[in-house]
Amino acid sequence: MNDSSWGAPPQAGHGWPSEHEQRYGPPGGPVQGAVPTGPAYDAHAAHAPHEAYAAPVAQDVPAASGPYGAYGQPYGAPAQEGVVPAQHGTARQSTAGHVSAEHGAFVPQGDAVQHTRPMPVVSEKPQEPMSDASQPPPAAPHGPEEPRQRKKKSAGRDLGAAIGVGVGLGAVVLVALFVVKAVFVGVVVAAVAVGLWELTSRMAERKGIKAPQVPLIAGGAAMVIAGYAAGPEGAWVATAFTALAVMVWRMASPPQDYLRDVTAGLFATFYVPFLATFVSLMLTADDGPQRVLTFVLLTIVSDTGAYAVGWRFGTHKLAPRISPGKTREGLLGAIGFSMAAGVLCMTLLVDDGAWWQGMLMGAAVAVSATLGDLGESMIKRDLGIKDMGALLPGHGGIMDRLDSLLPTAPVVWLLLEIFVGS
Repeated sequence: MNDSSWGAPPQAGHGWPSEHEQRYGPPGGPVQGAVPTGPAYDAHAAHAPHEAYAAPVAQDVPAASGPYGAYGQPYGAPAQEGVVPAQHGTARQSTAGHVSAEHGAFVPQGDAVQHTRPMPVVSEKPQEPMSDASQPPPAAPHGPEEPRQRKKKSAGRDLGAAIGVGVGLGAVVLVALFVVKAVFVGVVVAAVAVGLWELTSRMAERKGIKAPQVPLIAGGAAMVIAGYAAGPEGAWVATAFTALAVMVWRMASPPQDYLRDVTAGLFATFYVPFLATFVSLMLTADDGPQRVLTFVLLTIVSDTGAYAVGWRFGTHKLAPRISPGKTREGLLGAIGFSMAAGVLCMTLLVDDGAWWQGMLMGAAVAVSATLGDLGESMIKRDLGIKDMGALLPGHGGIMDRLDSLLPTAPVVWLLLEIFVGS
């Protein structure tokens, strides 16, 4: 390609266009937008009849400065492909020619068709190497994965506080049980009163159920004392009067939700003080303290066996909708531990007891204690609470400790009446 077409300096003294000007246009190139005429077009058309004529194409080329041309080369030197312009910025120039339909490149007007490739674009700014922070992290080697550590099981409570409180309560029970029977009755009355207060308070807070507390606590205490003083007949009479007192007491309030509140009061009457009355009934026998101790020990051993076996081997849920922590393996552990404890208690503590009676009693206690625990779990889930109270650190409230004892009391009393009598 002749570089005079890319900005050759004009020559003075020319009038009529020379042959060079007729072929390549006036010095400096035609005016932008001009249409070429004259023999140059016909000559080109003769050489390249298969290519369509196009208007002059404006190209962005580096601005020339000084005695150098478009690409930093002296005038008259042939253009070299791949040379990076030395100047910054571009100057818009128009050059007569056309765009090749076959190759898509700009071709200046001339005798021969010359196809050129587009100049490769080269950035003047060198590329900086990628820093370590921007580089992607290296892929981890495909090696054997480390075995996952087994998640450590947790009891969900402060075991230290729970053990300390349990030992303290056990000491109080033993002292009251074997020193004076009446003192132990007072311990049962206190537990019933606090349990009723916790239950009715939670119902009022969570459900708006206002069971009468005063007749419930007073009647509950009367039921436990009547069972110890007058036997089963006295306990039944006290229970009936407590239910009547709940109904009458509620009449002092507006009739709205009367049936709901009275029903909740009757449920609380039978759930807490009525079941606790069987403990005072066991205490009336000659070996009453030993019978009560058997009842307490079997319930504690059942809960402990269920926890120990379920924590270590439990995989199959017993009642996931009620208590997700209880497992079938835990129930089997409760039965096994409780049966072993029943054999010891019936042969060592209860008068005229037999080992097989202890096995049957132990199995029955394990089932009743588990059902009692599930029953209170249903109540707490319905109320949307975790514990009934916070009186006992590590245990919750009094009702959270009575949940297994209350339904077990009538079972042990009935079996003892059948096995050894009153």
